[in-house]
Amino acid sequence: MPVHDTQLSTEPALLKESASPSLVPFVRQPLPPARVTRSKRRSRWIVVAMIAILAGAGGAGYYVWKQAHPPLPVGISFGNGRIEADEIDIASKYAGRVAELLVDIGDMVTPGQVLARMDTRDIEQSLSKSEAQVRQAQHSVDEAQANLVQQQTTKTLAEQEMDRANSLLKSGWTTQEIVDQRKQALDAASAGLNAAQARLLQVQHALEAAQHDAGFYKVQIADNSLVAPKAGRIQYRLTNIGEVLAAGGKVFTMLDLSYVYMDIYLPTAEAGKVKVGADARIVLDAYPDHPIPAKVSFIASQAQFTPKTVETQTERDKLMFRVRMRIDRERLLGHMDAVRSGLPGVGYVRSDPAVAWPNNLQGAS
Repeated sequence: MPVHDTQLSTEPALLKESASPSLVPFVRQPLPPARVTRSKRRSRWIVVAMIAILAGAGGAGYYVWKQAHPPLPVGISFGNGRIEADEIDIASKYAGRVAELLVDIGDMVTPGQVLARMDTRDIEQSLSKSEAQVRQAQHSVDEAQANLVQQQTTKTLAEQEMDRANSLLKSGWTTQEIVDQRKQALDAASAGLNAAQARLLQVQHALEAAQHDAGFYKVQIADNSLVAPKAGRIQYRLTNIGEVLAAGGKVFTMLDLSYVYMDIYLPTAEAGKVKVGADARIVLDAYPDHPIPAKVSFIASQAQFTPKTVETQTERDKLMFRVRMRIDRERLLGHMDAVRSGLPGVGYVRSDPAVAWPNNLQGAS
């Protein structure tokens, strides 16, 4: 035990003596007081300089923003909104199976363009049957017309024989019996002519009915080709080839790009001054330097709460009027490929026509 105590007591001294000089720099040495003071002073000046630089940059940025967004003059109101376009559902008129899909999501379509076709093989068979009935009815009409001509000829001959019999009876060259026979023959010919005329009307009506049936099937076949009612863009595809849809089943949803608008909400004091047809501007977040000219097309007749997209509590507590700004149709025709529904932005409405638009809201002419 004493031997162990001696070894333990001498180990620190041995470690100190055997320590390599290369390990000395890794030992943290206290700095002199003068150097500590200079280091703190240098750090303080760096912080002050950084604060000054940030303040200057913020002031310059605010100045630039103020120059680009001058305060609105009295007579111009604004509100947040989103670009919207009317949605049109392309749906099947009759129940059936989807045979073809000719467009897809994002495709631009033109009025009258065929977008999809339903399976019409059963209707085509019914059409073939109806067309055969039309041909049969036409033959019946031809036969009835020929019979009518025959009956007209028979009646004409009976009238001539009746006239001759009356003449001969007056001169005594025939008997009353012959005259009566000629009279009966004339009556029979007249009755036959009336029957032929009635028969002709009957088969003509049958022909018209068969033609209407054939026309109905043709309309059904045409209605099973789903076409675009207006120019626009396919927004959604809601079915696939081979699926069976009920009557009214939706195949596509398209956007009517000829009717694009933005709804904003204005407080009573501002909405009361706005009139339908007033000049407006739409500035999208995606294109802040390109204000879009528009016109006020609708003002709500009743006040309502602001929508949930308004974040501030004070604005939600106010009753607001919905104002719709519509972009001119002619302007849209040249920029349909750039229209995107749902883009957020700001709508500006000018209630006073005498007030000039600020430079950043002038818009294209």
